[in-house]
This record gives sequence, C-alpha cells and structure tokens, in this order.
Amino acid sequence: MPRLYESRKRILVTGGAGFLGSHLTDKLLAEGHEVLAVDNLFTGTKRNIDHLHNEPRFEFLRHDITFPLYVEVDEIYNLACPASPIHYQHDPVQTTKTSVIGAINMLGLAKRVKAKIFQASTSEVYGDPSVHPQPEEYWGNVNTIGPRSCYDEGKRCAETLFFDYHRQHGLQIKVARIFNTYGPRMHHADGRVVSNFVVQALTGEPITIYGDGSQTRSFCYVDDLIDGFVRLMDTGPEVTGPINIGNPGEFTIRELAEKTIAKTGARSELVQMPLPQDDPKQRRPDITKAKALLGWTPKVALDDGLDHTIGYFRKLVGELELI
Repeated sequence: MPRLYESRKRILVTGGAGFLGSHLTDKLLAEGHEVLAVDNLFTGTKRNIDHLHNEPRFEFLRHDITFPLYVEVDEIYNLACPASPIHYQHDPVQTTKTSVIGAINMLGLAKRVKAKIFQASTSEVYGDPSVHPQPEEYWGNVNTIGPRSCYDEGKRCAETLFFDYHRQHGLQIKVARIFNTYGPRMHHADGRVVSNFVVQALTGEPITIYGDGSQTRSFCYVDDLIDGFVRLMDTGPEVTGPINIGNPGEFTIRELAEKTIAKTGARSELVQMPLPQDDPKQRRPDITKAKALLGWTPKVALDDGLDHTIGYFRKLVGELELI
C-alpha cells in the first residue's frame, strides 16, 4: 500500500533510467514516494521509464553526476555508473570519474541537505577472489592497472569516500555490494552473460562462452535485489554496510548457457572464446549479514527469473528487428 502523505519522501535516484535504477524507481513510487530520476543516458534509456511520464510523483532530469547537482531531497540512491565491461571500458577515464567525482558530488549534496545516502557498490571490489564465498570482511584481490580497473578501483574508492564522509561528517550512509543481477530492462548489447546468452539464443546466433565455461557466477533476479536495496536504506544509522546483496546459488557459465538454450528452444551452438584478462574464476556472495541485519534472502529461482527475462527479450528483439 502507498505510504501516508506524512511519511512521503522526495528521493533522488542517480542512474534512474538504467536497468536497476528504473526498477528501484518503480518500487519507490509504489511505496508512495516522490522520485527524481537523474541519468545522462549513456547506458540508461528513456524506454525504461516511458511508463512513468504521466506519474505526478515522478520527475526525470538528464544530468551527468560528474558535475554538481543542486536539488532538495530526503534520500539519495547513487546508482550512476556503467556496469558492464563493454560499457565501462569504452571510456575508462569517464568511468572512474563517474564513480569517484560522482560520489564526491552526491556525498556533498547529502551533506548539504542532510540526506541519507546509498551507494551501489559491486562484488567487483573482491576482484578475482582467493576467498570463496566472499564475505564483506574480505579485502579482495584486484589488479589496479588492468582493463577492468577503472570500474573495480573506482567503486573501491567510492566506498572509501562514503566511509570517510560518515566518519568525518556524521553522514548516514548505506553501502551495498551487488552481485550478478539479471531481469527485464537489461541492455540488449551490454555484453553481460545473461543478456548475451538470451539475445544470442533468440536470434539464432552461436552462444559465446569465454574460457571453458567452468567459471562460476551467482545470479540474482532484479526484484530480489531491489527489495534488498530498500531494506538496507530503511535500517537505522547503526547499519552502514557494506552488505552483500546477491543470490548465493552458484552456477557455471556453461550451465547457464545450456539452460538458456533449453528454455528458448534455440539450436545455437556453444563457441569458446579466450578468457578476458582479470575475469573472476568464482563469484558467490556470503549473505549472512543481509539475512541477519535486513531479514533479506532472495526468493526468485534462476529458472523462474530466466523465464521472465527471456519473455522480455523476446519482445524486445522483435521491436528492434534483431530477428
């Protein structure tokens, strides 16, 4: 049920036209809040928020958060940053600037208006992990100068900034480390494994596996992830994070490819490609803290989530005339 007017908040969502940001915006609006979605549309798209333009509590602003933003809000969710290797490696300097300068600008805004602020961090802060599954106490194994470093190190620095603002200025912060997430509104050409496999299967192309497909990932459906975000933001000041938000179910990339082929009825062949530099061999969250502090566990099984995702892409590829 929508919240009472007295508890309505004005909430800023950066990256609000993106995959995660648009789903978060939907949930916050459903709870009765006002939402200002900010996005420079580098990877986000107006298609993700078209259904909201007649919603009186929704506002969209095209803006790059590497430049200051002067608005009045009660809470800030900082989701702005390209999250797929294809996109964040396209302009690695801008990726780092978005994570670092963007965080500085959003933290400065939160300090000025005394807003609670949430940082969408990433499991990439763990790098190619030597600890499995990955708990929040693990400091990671990250290459500081590789092709993925713009994203990994940018997000690590953003976490540092959030905790320094918390210690130095008493800012209320929430930091979530996101593990692989999938679902409707993923970009069809973002190079991420679920969208890659589904689009390739639906268009009859070979499914490309990097390496031998034995590397593992844990796949969280977007609705579960967004529920975790809101639960974390709603905690008291004693809970800052970082907290892992992800599904601990672990699958090999080859298993995902085979599931996708079976569910789409595709005849695509599996084609192996060289493993990209610094690609993690294993990725699985330890969600002990999320369970204890947020009462959160993912509910959507991979089979069910894939069905929803395939349905979305089946419609999208037809609209884009990819088939």
